[in-house]
Amino acid sequence: MVRGIDNGKVALEMTGTSAIYGTTMTSMMPLISIAILLFHLAGILSVFSALMTARTPQGAIAWSMALVTFPYLAVPLYWIFGRNKFRGYIDARRQGADEIHEVTRHLAEKLPDIRSNVTGHNQHLIGLEALARMPFTHGNEARLLIDGHATFSAIFEAIERAHDYILVEFFILHDDQLGRDLKQHLLNRARAGLRIHVLYDEVGSHALPKHYLQELRDAGVDIRPFDTRKGLRNRLQLNFRNHRKIVIIDGVEAFVGGLNVGDEYMGRDPRFGPWRDTHAVFTGPCVTAVQVAFLEDWHWASGERLRLNWEVPAPREANQSILVLPSGPADPLETCSLFFVNALHAATQRIWIVSPYFVPDLDVISAIQSAALRGVEVRIMLPLKPDHRMVYLASFAYLAILNLPGIHVFRYTPGFLHQKVILIDDHLASVGTANADNRSFRLNFEITMVVEDRRFAREVETMLAKDFAQCREVDISDYEQRSLWFKLGVKFARLLSPIL
Repeated sequence: MVRGIDNGKVALEMTGTSAIYGTTMTSMMPLISIAILLFHLAGILSVFSALMTARTPQGAIAWSMALVTFPYLAVPLYWIFGRNKFRGYIDARRQGADEIHEVTRHLAEKLPDIRSNVTGHNQHLIGLEALARMPFTHGNEARLLIDGHATFSAIFEAIERAHDYILVEFFILHDDQLGRDLKQHLLNRARAGLRIHVLYDEVGSHALPKHYLQELRDAGVDIRPFDTRKGLRNRLQLNFRNHRKIVIIDGVEAFVGGLNVGDEYMGRDPRFGPWRDTHAVFTGPCVTAVQVAFLEDWHWASGERLRLNWEVPAPREANQSILVLPSGPADPLETCSLFFVNALHAATQRIWIVSPYFVPDLDVISAIQSAALRGVEVRIMLPLKPDHRMVYLASFAYLAILNLPGIHVFRYTPGFLHQKVILIDDHLASVGTANADNRSFRLNFEITMVVEDRRFAREVETMLAKDFAQCREVDISDYEQRSLWFKLGVKFARLLSPIL
């Protein structure tokens, strides 16, 4: 009897629970229906945005189909990753135009004295000047800084001899040994009365603790996030990042290259082993153009105008011709991608490309293929060890496309390869922050230093020759011999290449 009563009680409780559940579901049905309707309406409205703003017809079609078919997933992804122009930065650039115009007017007055005549005998360089909105300048000197110890030793020495101000901008800033070393140098100089302005990218530096920032601010260092999500229409925006790595001392010395502030860049992370990277230090008139790029970024992040030294630095004895090429999603043209294409089409003897990430667009691939077909030696150096799995997988998709005579792909074996260097023929080389991928081409703020000088090109050649000696060459078989799951991963990663 007791058992029967218990069963009845349980049945009654279950019936009651079902009734409550059913009532709850019934009451929620209108809300679910409204949510479904809103997602589909948002998908349809987003299609119009995709049709108006997508870079290519293929991109517009792909987004449109996804937004209509799978709006629950595609709508959030589109509003986070679908934009290709940073409208907020464009507006800020216009608002700060008076100061920028004053700087450029001042530089224009100096141009007859500092402008290089390289375009007179290298017509293809005219296009690069148009992209940079600044000419090649002579009287500069570029010095390679190979790997982390050389780079940060030089940066810290420069910080200690600064006498007026220090400008710092990095994609990644960590609170580790190297990050604390940088912090201590900045604290020392701030306490000595120098003006110090620091920018960091909030995505790349997401792990930076508040106490790190507060200690610098308490000492008078003005440190701010680049803040790509500033403004109401940018709240969901995670696609644009400030990938620049710049240190400027008193407006007369600039450091630009591939290294961020983190112990891994010093080779201290056992996951990657020795970290291969390249920075460079620049002196001469080109430093002024680097400072203009920092000024625009600072104006976006703070809305403030900085009191800086705009006297063009004195010419250097090395007398190298250098072009400063900032690029990013606020440019009217795709500056970074066009730089790659222009440089590749100009090559007559050789093209050496070194990049940790190789996910180029069809224009760059076509330029590489065209160069190989006209007899140019093409070498591409990539890392053997991945740090971003999807980007690493996507690079394998290009082995078949680049399987042409004259194109050689290498994997660097000692540790992780992170440098961003290009060598064209025997006279043109670039060192900067841009990778050979769609993110650098269109979504990141980057800066590339283009040096037209045979002596510097020989130094880059010597440096890269040592790196190639530590590589193993790979070809299409490196993909074909992989498992089916690996190949499926490569195909999937290739589909995501526009946002990798």
